[in-house]
Amino acid sequence: MENNNQTSTDFFLSGLFPPSRIGLFFFILIVLIFLMALFGNLSMIILILLDTHLHTPMYFLLSQLSLMDLNYISTIAPKMAFDYLFGNKTISFIGCGVQSFFFLTLAGGEGLLLASMAYDRYVAICSPLHYPIRMSKRICALMIIGSWLMGSINSCAHTVYALHIPYCQSRTINHFFCDVPAMLTLACMDTWVYEYTVFVSTTLLIVFPFIGIASSYGRVLFAICRMQSTEGRKKSYSTCSTHLTVVTFYYAPFAYTYLRPRSLRSPTEDKVLAVFYTILTPMLNPIIYSLRNKEVMGALKRVIQRMCSVKM
Repeated sequence: MENNNQTSTDFFLSGLFPPSRIGLFFFILIVLIFLMALFGNLSMIILILLDTHLHTPMYFLLSQLSLMDLNYISTIAPKMAFDYLFGNKTISFIGCGVQSFFFLTLAGGEGLLLASMAYDRYVAICSPLHYPIRMSKRICALMIIGSWLMGSINSCAHTVYALHIPYCQSRTINHFFCDVPAMLTLACMDTWVYEYTVFVSTTLLIVFPFIGIASSYGRVLFAICRMQSTEGRKKSYSTCSTHLTVVTFYYAPFAYTYLRPRSLRSPTEDKVLAVFYTILTPMLNPIIYSLRNKEVMGALKRVIQRMCSVKM
């Protein structure tokens, strides 16, 4: 057996890639996506920090999204790559808890942060005169702190529960990271209470924010249609469509995975869906926000010009 060398406290991750040429191809692809995500999100953070034109609530929230995505993919991808390269797919009991804690913190925090970004666009387009008051620096900071704090509290509750239940002899987690629902399939007790809490927390941190985003953008699109300025309509529509693309890539697979009962879940399907919200979304966010945003591209040109003038 592949897990014969496990200790009694270790878990064994089945991984994502099969030991074949196809598996090697997907491994290389994931590594490239990981590097793109690191470069893209780090660039967004530095760019927003350096360019004063981007020192607004919208881009402050975007910098936090990049920070979350940077940590998000770094929590999952390096361990997965290490396991594939060295063939050692074990992870310690504590290491599994740490990975699970950071994953759940960032997942919940990002869901709430995306809702905050939608509210920012709603106020900017539907109530522009009240924007300085309703999206002040203080309110923006509270939104960010609240996103991190709520994500941490939710994560702590789930992780502590997962680390304090008895596990059976088989300790092979059929996933490529320590996903708590996948861990609980190995439990030596009935976990229906926990499955209910997963449904509740997913509803609170994912479903409700998504409903809020959908309803706010409904009003935003109505307001855009009433705009007299063609340029204003194009800019506002581009910003909203960009955010909706990000939201769809993140919320849809996440909600579909965690709202289903265990009897309807498939480990293979869960792995494929997890790739979307753990690996693809952190890579796509900076690309979508930079390529479809004239202000970001303008800031990039200004920073490059300043760097070139300093060297000269």
